[in-house]
Amino acid sequence: MKHSRIHTQTPSRKKDHVLLTVHKNVAFKSKRTGLGEWEFIHNALPELNFDEISTEAIFLSKKLSFPFLISSMTGGYADARRINKILAEVCEEHRIAMGVGSQRQALENSAFHSSFSVVREAAPSIPIIGNIGAAEVARMSDISPAQKLIELIRADAFAVHLNPLQEFLQPEGNTNFRGVLGGIERLVRGLSIPVIVKEIGAGISRSVAQRLLNVGVSIIDVAGAGGTSWAGVEILRRKNIAHSGHVRRSKKNKNENAELMFQHADGSEDFWDWGIPTADALLEVASLKRTFPSLVLIASGGITNGIEAAKALALGADIVASARPMMQHLFAGGKKMLSRLIDQWRKELQGVMFLTGAETTEDLHHVQMVRRH
Repeated sequence: MKHSRIHTQTPSRKKDHVLLTVHKNVAFKSKRTGLGEWEFIHNALPELNFDEISTEAIFLSKKLSFPFLISSMTGGYADARRINKILAEVCEEHRIAMGVGSQRQALENSAFHSSFSVVREAAPSIPIIGNIGAAEVARMSDISPAQKLIELIRADAFAVHLNPLQEFLQPEGNTNFRGVLGGIERLVRGLSIPVIVKEIGAGISRSVAQRLLNVGVSIIDVAGAGGTSWAGVEILRRKNIAHSGHVRRSKKNKNENAELMFQHADGSEDFWDWGIPTADALLEVASLKRTFPSLVLIASGGITNGIEAAKALALGADIVASARPMMQHLFAGGKKMLSRLIDQWRKELQGVMFLTGAETTEDLHHVQMVRRH
């Protein structure tokens, strides 16, 4: 199908993404994360005291109160500064890591640089992760653009997000993905901080992870299917844009692009549930630790509570990440509600550890689980 080209400004697009993920139902329709199929074996004889349990973890050479990351969220438009400041303050208070949203806008102009730099100002001691898209990496002839983004937030690591599905469905998407792996390798070899490669909700397979590891990537976020459908987000954006008339009109036929737009929006519905469920992606990529023991594995994609976070750790993750639930709580009840949610997740994780006899989060890698179909 021929793609019509839609032109919107990056700040507008970023704002659309936040509002849609917070206020609209952009969850997967039928596909689930797969974490619900797994259950812990209850340990009635844990042989430890609850107050002996340690949820602490080391990530990017910094100590976290528990292995959690508020995943890449936003930046690059006016209100993003306020949002990122609160997120960073909460992360600093709870000693957890934080990733910023795509910094592509910061490469285009300096208008909203403070929406990114505020994160390090508000959170001086925690791990902060920069972020850029795969298509931008493919275009980089050297590492200098990435280095500028890193310096902007004094990042401890730099994430490259792989989002071919989103770019395919995004009205103004960039589907030029040839050269992405080579670009990632340049970053790995040239940057002084680790490179993280992540999906954004469609999952990373074992074969893709293998290719990434072969070029030196040591941190992978599987970001599997079952939580937020970014295909769904872009499908809704397409419809909104088409109905609002923000379509570039052809001089020959002003309705041509609009018509194509509606056709593409309708046909895209079938991609809403595309992707590898989080648990499946996690198991596949975790199996590579036998060959690549230095692999640090991040689990994200539809994780909604501390029990699911514990399951992800038991399936091989080293760090757990979440985005949409954090943003929804922030919008619903501000800093206090978000802070309570993080406390709740940590307490639930501690509960699972106590009931399985895991004194440390590392011990969770060795507890028993069964899969219920």
